[in-house]
Amino acid sequence: MIRAAVLALLAWTAPTWAVDCETTTHDGNSYAICSVDLSTDKLRLFLNDETGVLFGQFGAIERDLRNQGKRLGFAMNAGMYHSDRAPVGHYVEDGKEVMRVIPHAGPGNFGLLPNGVLCIQGARVDVIETLRFVDEAPACTYATQSGPMLVIDGALHPRFLVDSTSRYIRNGVGTSADGQRAVFAISDSPVTFHEFGRLYRDHLNLPNALFLDGNISRLYAPDLNRSDIGFSLGPIVGTVEAAD
Repeated sequence: MIRAAVLALLAWTAPTWAVDCETTTHDGNSYAICSVDLSTDKLRLFLNDETGVLFGQFGAIERDLRNQGKRLGFAMNAGMYHSDRAPVGHYVEDGKEVMRVIPHAGPGNFGLLPNGVLCIQGARVDVIETLRFVDEAPACTYATQSGPMLVIDGALHPRFLVDSTSRYIRNGVGTSADGQRAVFAISDSPVTFHEFGRLYRDHLNLPNALFLDGNISRLYAPDLNRSDIGFSLGPIVGTVEAAD
């Protein structure tokens, strides 16, 4: 019996996770980076469960998926929200529009134009500047609007200041030109917009990137033994995998 238990222990391997998460540094700042490959990973947004109850936490999504024989591979907060956790900007889930596009400037980071939309279309994902998004009107299965853009067609947002003193924990997403890869990042310490934008432009070499939020930024990444907790979130982006 003891021999069998030892053999079983030796045969056991830790679960593997499809999404590739790692830590990296750029310009003296440390970040957690998770890269999603749309050819193999199922990326989607989460807001409410099927009964209309807000998920709010990574753990609530994980429990819901486990009941379906699935699991949460990776997750991150995915855009700004009101006090009731309703999305501030455009939001689409499973092809259904929850909130319309907000195309005009406004107060706060969200209204610091140009802002943008993360659009997921099956096996393609793109960060698209909002006015271009309105013109092209892509049929997104999932979409979330946030702002400001960090990188627009290879250039930093024009309002970012290299000597800014505004520092927060920040998270965002960038996409490859072919729409096959989405790279999510969260800083481990407070950074400026200019520093965060340069991470995407100069280190990750992505043509378009979008700021998702700051201060409340959180990450679920089993690869990194992270499941950040805090106040309830609004929109959440993550990958769905088959359970072991």
